Amino acid sequence: MSLPPGFLDELRTRTSLSQVVGRKVMWDQRKSNQGKGDMWAPCPFHQEKTASFHVDDRKGYYYCFGCHAKGDAISFIRETENVGFMEAVEILAQETGMPMPARDPKAQEKADRRTLLVQVMEQAVQYFRLQLKTGAAAAARDYLAGRGLSEPAQERWEIGFAPDAWQGLWDHLVAKDVAPELILAAGLAKPSQKGGKPYDTFRGRIMFPIRDARGRAIAFGGRAMDPNDNAKYLNSPETELFDKGRTLFNHGPAREAAGKGQPLIVAEGYMDVIALSEAGFGAAVAPLGTAITDNQLQLLWRVANEPIIALDGDTAGLRAAHRSIDLALPLLEAGKSLRFALMPAGKDPDDVIRAGGAGAMTKLLDAAQPMVQLLWSRETEGKVFDSPERKAALDKDLRTVIARIQDPSIRGHYGEEIKRLRWDLFGQKRGAQKGKWRPRNAPAPALASTRASSLVAATERFSEELREAVILALLIRYPGLMPRFESQLEELNFTSFEHQKLQNALLQNHAQTDPALMQSAIEAETGPAPLENLFSLGHVQIVPALRAPGNEEAAQLALAEAFAKLIADRAHESELSHAEAEMAATPNEALTWHLRENNQARDSAMRGDTEDRAEYDTLDNGARLVREERERFRTLLAQLGMDESNSGGS
Repeated sequence: MSLPPGFLDELRTRTSLSQVVGRKVMWDQRKSNQGKGDMWAPCPFHQEKTASFHVDDRKGYYYCFGCHAKGDAISFIRETENVGFMEAVEILAQETGMPMPARDPKAQEKADRRTLLVQVMEQAVQYFRLQLKTGAAAAARDYLAGRGLSEPAQERWEIGFAPDAWQGLWDHLVAKDVAPELILAAGLAKPSQKGGKPYDTFRGRIMFPIRDARGRAIAFGGRAMDPNDNAKYLNSPETELFDKGRTLFNHGPAREAAGKGQPLIVAEGYMDVIALSEAGFGAAVAPLGTAITDNQLQLLWRVANEPIIALDGDTAGLRAAHRSIDLALPLLEAGKSLRFALMPAGKDPDDVIRAGGAGAMTKLLDAAQPMVQLLWSRETEGKVFDSPERKAALDKDLRTVIARIQDPSIRGHYGEEIKRLRWDLFGQKRGAQKGKWRPRNAPAPALASTRASSLVAATERFSEELREAVILALLIRYPGLMPRFESQLEELNFTSFEHQKLQNALLQNHAQTDPALMQSAIEAETGPAPLENLFSLGHVQIVPALRAPGNEEAAQLALAEAFAKLIADRAHESELSHAEAEMAATPNEALTWHLRENNQARDSAMRGDTEDRAEYDTLDNGARLVREERERFRTLLAQLGMDESNSGGS
């Protein structure tokens, strides 16, 4: 939601930054002067013994002279609690007694109902906790003790017990004047099909509360005490509070622990998460189903760039890992992936910790495999490639898998790594010089190394970031053009984290039409640095529509041109990466056709259809970038034994 003008200024005015920071640090009393609001402490963002972290309480800003972390109360909450911008604002608003801006009546009504359901769930948590102390729960207590869970640990995780009674919880809540409709809506009971009273959803089970990222009880997971029960583990049904595919067990505490540098571990079930956390691995979560969903994967990537999937060392665990790979491949982005720590055969993380302690688990996490390695193992283990046909079948399968990766750069790197592994599998040997891998009786392929060189990568990044910066700057200065270009902006994958932050801020304030208010809203969400960096760039300052503000028509033309060229660039890179993946197996005429068509499309996009070509040559930093791109393409063609005369280039 958009915040009204002045709300954030008022929030910062009411907030004492030293009180907010003081919950996380120990002030250096010798250096600090509380009367002047001049406070010093060891930095909470990096390990140090000296007090180099400075808080200016009057100005409301902090700065670390060691790691250069800086910001205000909102950014401090975001970094230390690992929450989003709006969550940080809500936390501070609640602490200072400021009401959040009113929402529309229907939204407020929905929020009020959710609050009532959460209250019902909290009453159920307390009921199950009390039941665990009764005589009927003796077997449950013995089971928990056998799993190594002490009473303090059971308190921390609020573990309870649902007695084996049809209306135990129902009668308890009704006696507390809870409306029957709310009990049913919370998923705690089910209506009788025979016309009788509703009956409890959970009976004869050890109960684990499931809380959302903000710590509110939204569901339960129950482990059956009866070994013959059809469902060993049972989750709450989906409700207004609980969406199984969008929830992670232990999400909130794990997010905070990951924000302090702990590795994010994804385990299979409640007991694994509890065992990991109790052993010191606080950033542990579990999906609430048989496999990770795409929504849960996005939640994981918001917490950490490379979550470690820690799965049971059995066939089912391996199948779950393979499902995670298939889910993640199309969603991979630069820097975001998965790693896999496979437990010993027949063991889960809880077993590993009980047998070998935290040290044994640390060794497995340190040895976690990258996703490409597990993908290769899946495609090759247990198979024999003793004929050209079988090798060709492997190549086809690998090409199909790699083609699912949307990001062209990542797809290219996967092609290189798969090619290396393929050479290794089919009996390659190291070259005599410098230990380089070379296939027997064949020259070393130069295509991948040429494309992956740091010089080419730097040129590509510069060209893309140039156009991204112009797009962002134009939309910030001409927010009235957002409706026309919003969909293109939303679909664009920006190359840098700073550009991503500006993209998110623009989309969040898409309804804003005043340039000054748009800039203020963005600065409130990202801080001043990203905007300062953006508008200080030389190739942004020379864009005519930015150099002389007010010409919305020129800005619209410049935006259309920048979007078109950026999309054309990335389509071009996608085709080339696809060609590399093809070359990992066997080059053919189809590859030549792809390159010819792609080169023609690229040249057409680079020529453009605008009337004022000089203006857009300036926008592209001159024809130099075009020449460099063509030179790179000629290098690629030379690797394929082709030249521009037969590739369709001009």
